[in-house]
Amino acid sequence: MPRRLFAKSRIARRPESRRSVAGTSLLVLFSLGLVALSFFDAPYVIERPGPVVNVLGEYQDKLVIEVVDTKTFPTEGELGLLSVSIVGSPEQTPSWPELFFAWLDPAQAIAPIEQFYPKTKTVEQVDAESTAMMEESQQDSVAVALKKLGYEIPSNIYISEVSKNKPSSGKLVAGDFVKAINGVAPTSIDNLRAMIGEYDSKTPLKVTVERDKKSLVYELTPVKNDDGNFVLGIFVGTKYDFPVKVNLQVSDIGGPSGGMMFALGIYDRLTPGALTGGKNIAGTGTVNSEGEIGSIGGIRQKMYGAERSGATHFLAPVGNCAEVVGHIPTGLTVISVRTFEEALAATEAIANDRDTKQLGSCSTK
Repeated sequence: MPRRLFAKSRIARRPESRRSVAGTSLLVLFSLGLVALSFFDAPYVIERPGPVVNVLGEYQDKLVIEVVDTKTFPTEGELGLLSVSIVGSPEQTPSWPELFFAWLDPAQAIAPIEQFYPKTKTVEQVDAESTAMMEESQQDSVAVALKKLGYEIPSNIYISEVSKNKPSSGKLVAGDFVKAINGVAPTSIDNLRAMIGEYDSKTPLKVTVERDKKSLVYELTPVKNDDGNFVLGIFVGTKYDFPVKVNLQVSDIGGPSGGMMFALGIYDRLTPGALTGGKNIAGTGTVNSEGEIGSIGGIRQKMYGAERSGATHFLAPVGNCAEVVGHIPTGLTVISVRTFEEALAATEAIANDRDTKQLGSCSTK
């Protein structure tokens, strides 16, 4: 009997021993594979939650929103401007082990490096464009907040750069103010793009510009860019004549996605009481001069950044809802918004503990 038990025991242990050896071998091979991959460039970058900046407070020892020579009001609570940190660049990409662990983390994402650093642009050009987008977004946010407060905001669309070998080359110049397309004045940069994009390929566009206080008209035939959209080959910006001087100071965060939160913060600074009611509210979204909220990149990473900063509510552009559904961190309530008016109404509802179910929400329907 003892022998049978012993023999049976030995027979039972052999498969376990073999499985143990096989498992150890696989682990060693996997580890060696990760080590080997670390010597090869990875054509990807990692997106992860970046710094969260309270626009009602200070950042790097400076007030984020500084209003000059105009009465402001004390406030409390937080309006969190969210960012995404990009790990990697063409000069130094993440290692494969880093990518593997990022893939396991729901707060991080892996993206092709060309998505952030196109081969046609240098790193310096990408950084410069990001900075320019942030500056334009800040100007639009000031305009939106002041308009809501009843101020008249005169504005002009100006040409900042003319591309070589494009329809505008040799005719339009940097510094020109775009006054009309076929006799119709554009109301915003988006409106100008739409007017050019509707070109019917039949007759040239009559582009009226102001240069040195003189009105000039050029006939220009748009061409299609790589995206299939008609363009004139110009980069434009908006010059506002603000009645109130507002300085926005977040020097090392680029891109346009902070526009909505800047606008809410400016409005709060220029109105009595605390817009947030002392709550911690975060959000993201571009804003144009008409107050329309646009979608942004990195929405999942920003939701995790909001949750980790202690925010209870998150304002998200309607255009990002497809990426929001199914990825909301526990404890965070997401409210979708289309306009600055909706973002303002949502913030006030949260501040006053009103039921936010009546507000916009992202769903699978």
